[in-house]
Amino acid sequence: MKATQKLQALGQSLWLDNITREMLKDGTLARYRDEYNVTGLTSNPSIFLKSIRETTAYDSDIATPADSSRSDEALFFSLAIQDLTEAAELFSEVHQSSRGIDGWVSLEVSPWLADDAVGTVAAARHLHALAGCPNLFIKIPGTANGVAAIEEAIFAGVPVNVTLLFSREQYIAAANAYWRGLARRREAGLDLNIACVASIFVSRWDTAVADEVPFGLRNRLGVAVAKQTYGAYRQRMSHPMWLELSEAGAQPQRLLWASTGVKSHELSPGYYVEALAAADTINTMPEATLLAFAERGALISVLLADGGNAEPVLADFAHAGIDVAALAARLQREGVASFRQAWDELMQIVAAKRMPSTDSPSPPH
Repeated sequence: MKATQKLQALGQSLWLDNITREMLKDGTLARYRDEYNVTGLTSNPSIFLKSIRETTAYDSDIATPADSSRSDEALFFSLAIQDLTEAAELFSEVHQSSRGIDGWVSLEVSPWLADDAVGTVAAARHLHALAGCPNLFIKIPGTANGVAAIEEAIFAGVPVNVTLLFSREQYIAAANAYWRGLARRREAGLDLNIACVASIFVSRWDTAVADEVPFGLRNRLGVAVAKQTYGAYRQRMSHPMWLELSEAGAQPQRLLWASTGVKSHELSPGYYVEALAAADTINTMPEATLLAFAERGALISVLLADGGNAEPVLADFAHAGIDVAALAARLQREGVASFRQAWDELMQIVAAKRMPSTDSPSPPH
């Protein structure tokens, strides 16, 4: 059995953290689905920036848009939705057979809305309606204002991928928001089958502390935080409130491992994939990580439901002077800032590729 099949048999979904128009047109994404057990994908502003900037695949649609009055932002979203709905169709069979648990693709709202709960909800509802796609998540960052928006979006019936979560505490805040949205739907007599995933970013932890900890602790913090979060995730699945919601028709908010590509030459390409094999989770990975794991990876161990050795490892980091809570907040702020920078560059590229007669500036932030 292939390594990717073993993860799937364990109960972990493998998603691709990438999308390009080329991989849709030349059959690459369909091949990953068929050969490597890929059952979904995620996108973000950085991924679309690279695809639109470094290829000509979008040039004609940008230069001569169907509606020249669209802003640069609206034009981009129309292109992204076109790609993502095409990708979603490739995963429609698994989406249906899993009864909506798997087979999702994701589209992120503008990162400039991270501190604007009302604007985020409005954007999420608009993009969800515009796409009209049953297996499209709208990505909302798990910032303080994002958490408020998650509850409202779930109540409004919008499937949500909570992004930019870095710690157990940030995950719990997002999970509580999901529950509150569902509880409000139950009180209103609405269907509770509104999907949600919570994305924990892993490798950025290790990059952040690489020069601040002893050699023996390098490249261990991200996995430790993920294990700690997994323990909280499994514990919540037996909580009385969740059991009530589940009985009423809700599905679990699955935990998703993001940022699982290695950033250190000291690690094997499949390091985070192998370390985070866990039932009832998702691992979304860059293309290079997927291919490396499929070729040389192995199912070495499986995460324990209680998080295993997470607490002793985190205690070692605390002893080394790492304030995990403060670092989680910093990483989240930096994640928002990074996506905002990518977003601004993306809008500039879209504007530059438009014909002069159809130039339409993006609205101010």
